[in-house]
Amino acid sequence: MERIFSPDNPVMIFITKITLCVYLNILWVICCLPIVTAGASTTALFYVTLKMVKNEEGGVTRQFFSAFKSNFRQSTAAWLILLAVGLLMGADGYVLWHLRGENVFWTIVTAVFLVAVVAFAIVLMYIFPLMARFENKLRAMFLNSIMIGMRFLLCTALMAVIYIAMAVIVIFFFTPAIVFGEGLCAYLCSYFLSNILSLCEPKEDEEAADESQEDSLCQTAQDTLKPFPEEKNGTR
Repeated sequence: MERIFSPDNPVMIFITKITLCVYLNILWVICCLPIVTAGASTTALFYVTLKMVKNEEGGVTRQFFSAFKSNFRQSTAAWLILLAVGLLMGADGYVLWHLRGENVFWTIVTAVFLVAVVAFAIVLMYIFPLMARFENKLRAMFLNSIMIGMRFLLCTALMAVIYIAMAVIVIFFFTPAIVFGEGLCAYLCSYFLSNILSLCEPKEDEEAADESQEDSLCQTAQDTLKPFPEEKNGTR
């Protein structure tokens, strides 16, 4: 019986992680309520989930709010830009839908619009995890988001599947699953993001630097990304 409830038991570890995902989802929703704070809330969420996949989480609540506070300004600026672009693209999509036709001009405009939507989605999935892990200028964060997302396209697609699957389950099959929501999605995506972001960290030794040159896009990202100061985000 003691082995069943042991903290090292795989079942207990799984239950603990899922429980933390639910708790983080609640924190994320509460901190997103003013809407303008959604960016900072998402950055804080990924800061914790990126630690969870490495089993480095400590005081989850403290880490979440410390990351929320330290990343607030830049994350909020990025979110407001994305929100404005998203609203504009939504309006464009509405117009295109009602003007749909078979002429060449409409087809070209729609194709360009769909490419823009994909690029927007990639930035949305990557920029807040990048802010949780690195310190950089806002423009560089946007640039690195699209570059890394395109370079690791398979992982990007899998992350998109996770978000879409959660939305489909909540909307069409089991609404109470919303309790897991963004918390579980961020945790699952962090398994992909953790490895990707590690590749983009600046290498200190020459051998690691030579290996990093095999990936030109990641090398470009390294030139502009700096690891976020751990003490600033309140690690344990």
